[in-house]
Amino acid sequence: MADSITGNFAGEKAAGYIYPALLSGKTLGEGNVTIHENVAYKLNVRNIEGTAANFQAAGCDFNDSGDVTISDVVLTPVDLMINRTLCKQDFRSQWESLEMRGRMLGQELPTSLLDFFIEKNVSLISAQVETLLWTGANDATGNFTGLETRLAADGTVVDVAIPTDGGGVDIPLSASTIIAQLGRVRDAISNAVYGKEDLAIYIPTSIQKFYIAAQAALGYQNLYHDGVTGLNFEGIPLKVAPGMSDDKMVAARAADLHFGTNVMTDMAEVRALDMAELDGSDNVRFIARFSAGTQNTNGADIVLFS
Repeated sequence: MADSITGNFAGEKAAGYIYPALLSGKTLGEGNVTIHENVAYKLNVRNIEGTAANFQAAGCDFNDSGDVTISDVVLTPVDLMINRTLCKQDFRSQWESLEMRGRMLGQELPTSLLDFFIEKNVSLISAQVETLLWTGANDATGNFTGLETRLAADGTVVDVAIPTDGGGVDIPLSASTIIAQLGRVRDAISNAVYGKEDLAIYIPTSIQKFYIAAQAALGYQNLYHDGVTGLNFEGIPLKVAPGMSDDKMVAARAADLHFGTNVMTDMAEVRALDMAELDGSDNVRFIARFSAGTQNTNGADIVLFS
């Protein structure tokens, strides 16, 4: 079997690898935010607002009624890269066993060590993007600003503070308090967006656990333990976002939470460099270059519990 697994992919070819790397995390993979895949440099996210319809008496002439305001925010993805070195020997036996199992059972498995190697890295990238999507703190040093940071800095977002004790110390959420706190988030949601099809309350895994435990205590354990029903709070879907910080929640429409990347442009690149012919080692270097960034619109329609 030939051991060389060097590959170089750019533009559309790279998209086949970077697309699942960036967009297969739970938040992006389920389409729980708006995804812009073709941002070469920056994107002006347009927002159209208007007054009431202002009906008129029917007539032959056309007369404007009501004002329409167009505003925008700029989504500027940050250029990022990943450099990793892995030893082929550490994966060769695992890859060979998967190849054999694939022949025996007819499963769809990687047909080359190159694909297998890249897929291993893709899974790591996906998990990191999910985390940075929510908790990224800045636009530099291998990071990009996450939605939690953006919403906290947006003065128009509706803030709901986590409860504190008499000394101003945050009281951690628990199964016994989560329903009341979800109720506070619900009450803070604007009437203009309440009931919209893409409205949801985004919660971290920790709050998911508390909520299921609370439902079980109320006698709904069979529904939730058996997976009969999806998570929701009084009809509002609860979207689990593993990348979110513990004890934080966001109520928003997917249309107001944005993620941008250059994954579908010729700027994205993936490389796997076999070092055997260069230094005689059994190492392979993995390089990926892409961009990622977030933005929000209509802050007054978003609730941040923190």
